[in-house]
Amino acid sequence: MSNSDFERVDRPELDPRDRAIHRVADAVHRLNEAIQRAVNDGVSVELVRVSRHHGGNGCWGDQVVPTIRETERKADKAS
Repeated sequence: MSNSDFERVDRPELDPRDRAIHRVADAVHRLNEAIQRAVNDGVSVELVRVSRHHGGNGCWGDQVVPTIRETERKADKAS
């Protein structure tokens, strides 16, 4: 099968609302991966809502910050 059998198919253009939803979903996915890596490296992570953003159009969104707690490292315990 040659490469000429394939052609690029562009993704359909998203309206601003769908683009915003995709942007948040992508960011949450990356955040979840980062949390998993931190937990695997011995760090506890809790997300805490610190505020709620209101857009003035009836829409709102929670804003969060991470609370981080590092556990004692095994190397520290050995000393």
